[in-house]
Amino acid sequence: MSIKTKNKFSSIAGALLLSVVGSAIADEVSEKQTLDYADIFNIEYAASPQTSPDGEQVIYERRSMDIMTDSTRTNLWQISLDSGNHTPLFSGKSNYRMARYSPKGDRVAYLSSFEGDNQLYVRWLKSGVSARITNVENSPSNISWSPDGKWIAFSMFKPQKGNSIFKDMPKKPKGAKWAGKATYIDQMNYRNDGGGFVKPGFSHIYVVPSSGGTPRQVTQGDYHHGGNIGWSKNGKYIFIDGDRHEDWQDRPLESDIYRVDVATGETINITQRGGPDARPVLNPQRDKIAYVRVEDRKLSSQNADLYVMNLDGSKPTNLTEKLDRSISQHQWDKKGKGLYFTYLDHGQKYVGYVSLKGKLSTKVAKLGGQSLGRPYTSGDYVVAGTNKLVVTKADVQRPADLALVHKGKSKTLTALNEDIMGHKSLAKVEALTVKSSVDQRDIESWIALPPNFDSSKKYPLIMEIHGGPHAAYGPNFAAEIQLMAAKGYVVVWANPRGSTSYGEEFANLIHHNYPSQDYDDLMDVIDGVIAKGYINENELFVTGGSGGGVLTAWIIGKNDRFSAAVVAKPVINWLSFALTADGYSYFTKYWMPGMPWDHVEHLWKRSPLSLVGNVKTPTMLITGEVDYRTPMSETEQYYQALQLQKIESAMVRIPKAGHGIAAKPSNLIQKVGNIIAWFEKYRNKDEE
Repeated sequence: MSIKTKNKFSSIAGALLLSVVGSAIADEVSEKQTLDYADIFNIEYAASPQTSPDGEQVIYERRSMDIMTDSTRTNLWQISLDSGNHTPLFSGKSNYRMARYSPKGDRVAYLSSFEGDNQLYVRWLKSGVSARITNVENSPSNISWSPDGKWIAFSMFKPQKGNSIFKDMPKKPKGAKWAGKATYIDQMNYRNDGGGFVKPGFSHIYVVPSSGGTPRQVTQGDYHHGGNIGWSKNGKYIFIDGDRHEDWQDRPLESDIYRVDVATGETINITQRGGPDARPVLNPQRDKIAYVRVEDRKLSSQNADLYVMNLDGSKPTNLTEKLDRSISQHQWDKKGKGLYFTYLDHGQKYVGYVSLKGKLSTKVAKLGGQSLGRPYTSGDYVVAGTNKLVVTKADVQRPADLALVHKGKSKTLTALNEDIMGHKSLAKVEALTVKSSVDQRDIESWIALPPNFDSSKKYPLIMEIHGGPHAAYGPNFAAEIQLMAAKGYVVVWANPRGSTSYGEEFANLIHHNYPSQDYDDLMDVIDGVIAKGYINENELFVTGGSGGGVLTAWIIGKNDRFSAAVVAKPVINWLSFALTADGYSYFTKYWMPGMPWDHVEHLWKRSPLSLVGNVKTPTMLITGEVDYRTPMSETEQYYQALQLQKIESAMVRIPKAGHGIAAKPSNLIQKVGNIIAWFEKYRNKDEE
């Protein structure tokens, strides 16, 4: 389940135990190996490229999997765009990230855990010397240099003392072991998936001398501040986004853009229209602000448009009104005559360009490769010069590499995974478009064919359904898809109605109507794959996570054509979800017609639990034990209902995992390994 909030426009032994015997379908031994579970720990990918002011160098985050800590490790590497020389800037067991060149390009600011907690450092490139700039208790974020290079601004969480209304607790005797202090909670947003229970406090903006010193808090008040930090030309002001209204807790999408006096802290609201305005980015001349703006109509999916305004908030101009797509990641060109931005279109992520007169150029570059588990859209880019971009390259068979795009031509800069994938046989991906039986709309999907695919044979089919539900799959690299195909399965994934990247109207076909005809779209895709003639209709399997888990449970409540199903981190009961999910303020306002107790019938009719009496399909459930987005209680409701009905069922609880089950490499392995093992259990072996 995705949710948009302020400032978010988000062991080897285990691998061996989870390995299952490959399907007899793949009975020809390939000269090349196929992807295996242990390979997950060897995957690397590129992210967050940053170019030097002269456009000659690019620093990027080289992310890899650490088998000893079961985590993603981030190091910083540098590439010369002229010579192609590829060297480490910071590489080791510690994490180094969020590199930012100084205005003159002689220094790089970055964050590192090298000495324990995340701190801000600066590296002098000529001498190769680094200095620790901060000594703070919480991790800095959103690094931004002042125009003269003398200051660095950053955002950081500032804790506050928690409230308590009980003051008469007896004093604990020396040596006594009591249960611990009770936690008093009185704020609306009290827990976040992936972060746990929210500590009292607020995010504020700080500035610190770039040569080191004591950070000074610039913003004040019991409000959150953050997003991009833009400096005025004279360094007197910074521009940020936030929500400085008394009812901010009850406004999950709301944000305005503010101007803050760096010396005095005086804060002026420069957008006051009552709708989300965020991510201010100043042009090179520093006399205009580009930002994203949403016309909030309380729809479950709403486009963000790219606007430009003067520094005082006057003359706001919509530059992307003619593009029916949501805008993100905007960057000015080097001359300040227009902006690059990203958007989704038909399951793929692109960089577009728009001039200040509103002239659009779309599909300047294609991005991808950063969603390792499932084939979601993803990608980063940076402006490297006139008509020149450095991007994370999209490839169905590789995670993200860096590429230089210049005047429509692309040059690959890295090859991070050739050592582990160059000698392996991977699934080939082909597109399939079907007509919806509901209204004849085009429904796009993609099919992964197993290594050594033979169209004269019959293969088992897995349908993998994306979450969101307002999200998009595409022809992107996905380790889970590749692992399924390596076991001899044809895998199909689709963008039914409700998916993004096809315009706001298509996404909102499920507004207050989810699930509904998206079910029909998915069944039409299944029929389209079967029509190709290489699918064993007695071996159909279905799985999906989050919103895909909702649809998987809905599907098996509507028909029994699947041999087995895996329902991952689902919503089973919209009534209980509304009052147990972390983003309940958002979900009740944007996903539901009103408060759940006023719309019981509406929500129940769209709850997969209402159809559980029809289920005959063997079903496994998989959820992280600390999932606060689709809480474990949703999974337990469904599991217990299946058990009461004597349906073959199992529940897999992923330890220490939130909604993002696959955040840790071992959990990604456990997730897909359990899915494949469950499907193998219900294969029609005698019919192969």
